[in-house]
Amino acid sequence: MKSPRTQASFPKFAFVLSAVVIATAFAALAAAEPKARVLVVVGPSNHPPGSHEVAAGGRVMQYCVEHMANLPDVKAEVVNEWPKDAAVLDAASSVVFIGDNFPPVRFPDSPAILAKLDAMTKRGCGIVCVHYATGLRADDVPDDGDHPLLHWIGGYFATKCKHHQSIAKIYQAATITPAAPGHPVMRGWQEFTLKDEPYINNYFGPDGNKPAANVTVLATSMLQPQDPKREAVSWCIERADGGRGMGIVMPHFFRNWQNEDLRRFILNGIVWTARLEVPPGGVQTTLPDLATFEPTSVDPKPPAPKPVDAVPK
Repeated sequence: MKSPRTQASFPKFAFVLSAVVIATAFAALAAAEPKARVLVVVGPSNHPPGSHEVAAGGRVMQYCVEHMANLPDVKAEVVNEWPKDAAVLDAASSVVFIGDNFPPVRFPDSPAILAKLDAMTKRGCGIVCVHYATGLRADDVPDDGDHPLLHWIGGYFATKCKHHQSIAKIYQAATITPAAPGHPVMRGWQEFTLKDEPYINNYFGPDGNKPAANVTVLATSMLQPQDPKREAVSWCIERADGGRGMGIVMPHFFRNWQNEDLRRFILNGIVWTARLEVPPGGVQTTLPDLATFEPTSVDPKPPAPKPVDAVPK
């Protein structure tokens, strides 16, 4: 027969054991939960092979986010339409857009998408727009140029707008220069030169087109070559709601994802907008062959010729 002391000790031991099991389970659950979730939203595009390649570009970013050597346990998901599952949106730490124009203004039910994005930003969700996803057309904005995107990322590429006209042109050798020493997005990348289409004369607001006080120009380029001036080609914002946004007007050519400095620049921005700490040397990734991401073409090709109507005999 067990002693009364042994019998009294058993419930206490069982309680302690249960507590240890529960704590271990919670620790395992916490370890399995990613540090952040990045949602990559791919919009429509009609550019020729090798340029834009938005679906493949989205896959590049997903791969890189999930294979950051010095910042593990970040998850990314790529979608080609606005998610219908509210849980996907509510879990996003940052939303990255790539497409021809800001995708939410090209998707069906645009007002509802913009309203949801507004709610997401108010809880601190980040927004990143890559290349033409920074763009708004005249029919997207009122005559004064005000639009939520201006307040979410700090500026935009204004194409054929009444209030402002940005410039899109391919440059054989555009040099991209860091412009914000000490900012976390600057970590680990240096000035680089590439053939691309960095948009210039981007729109930053009605005050003489000067960036707002909470907007930081991250990179500049001396363009155009015939009359060069320092143009902002990437910028970011720290919003009053605590969220962060970033715009970068490259890459136009898909092959430029091979450029490690450009890639690190973009990935640093994604990490920063997700409110994670950018590693001291910037995000480190190793990219497989670009063909792995299934673009229509890695290198640019001319657009397919338009069909010619048959000439009646």
